[in-house]
Amino acid sequence: MSASIHPVVHSIPRHTLTRLAREWLAEDTPNFDPAGVCVGSEDTEARLLCKSPHTILAGCPFFTAVFHEVGCTVDWIYQEGAELGPDSVTLTAVVRGPARDLLLGERPALNCLTRASGIATRCSQLQSIAKASGWHGEVAGTRKTTPGFRLVEKYAMLVGGVSMHRQDLSGMVMLKDNHVWASGSITKAVQVTRSVCGFSSKIEVECQSTAEGREAAAAGADIVMLDNFKPEELHSAAKVLKTEFPALLIEVSGGVTPENLPLVFSPHVDIISLGCITQGCPVADFSLKVQKHCATSM
Repeated sequence: MSASIHPVVHSIPRHTLTRLAREWLAEDTPNFDPAGVCVGSEDTEARLLCKSPHTILAGCPFFTAVFHEVGCTVDWIYQEGAELGPDSVTLTAVVRGPARDLLLGERPALNCLTRASGIATRCSQLQSIAKASGWHGEVAGTRKTTPGFRLVEKYAMLVGGVSMHRQDLSGMVMLKDNHVWASGSITKAVQVTRSVCGFSSKIEVECQSTAEGREAAAAGADIVMLDNFKPEELHSAAKVLKTEFPALLIEVSGGVTPENLPLVFSPHVDIISLGCITQGCPVADFSLKVQKHCATSM
């Protein structure tokens, strides 16, 4: 592989790509494909077009894996992480293979690419806002992902330049308000959880006040999440907690959007997580166009 390829491409094992591609294809074509009869199996070429200027290209490994499973090849003109445009239409890749197989892979492959590229584009925009403000913390995603599609969405965050946060419940302990209420107190929740996760996992506690943040830090939490704070309250609480617990990581979450993100930046805040990275994020507009001069009827 070329050194110019985005390094995150190497993070997805080949067997994982194969498994996902097969699942997506089985979902879309569980038995017969009547439409495939009219196009036959003659070699065909299709062009992948991006019609959303300034899109960050993401999801190439998934797109390629789908077409590999149906016996087609993909030649990429742009690499993962490239910004497409500024033209209104950008030729991004060329797909070749038997016509009916190419059309079998079309929708599953495009679903991955449009969704992943939309997320990566939003992430890139968020990073640009942080950079312009001179903030040096980490913008992060959340677990508010599409069921069954989390790997693609988390991967797209990395391509877009933000942290994907924890991938699942096993990746890091996060004690939210319901955990605290069910266990009785922040201190008890942290202590009991630490006895299970040991040294290998960080513990984060969702807090609604500076007092709760103090309790979490004193109990041994590694990260305190200041949840749904107003900007002025947030800056005050973050400063107090950082002063009293310098090694503590401070995360901010709840109601943060691209529009109000600059209000949250603080030298005392280490992480800002946004559900809007995946929830309500626009998809990029890609289409796959079969070249008529290559298509042959059965």
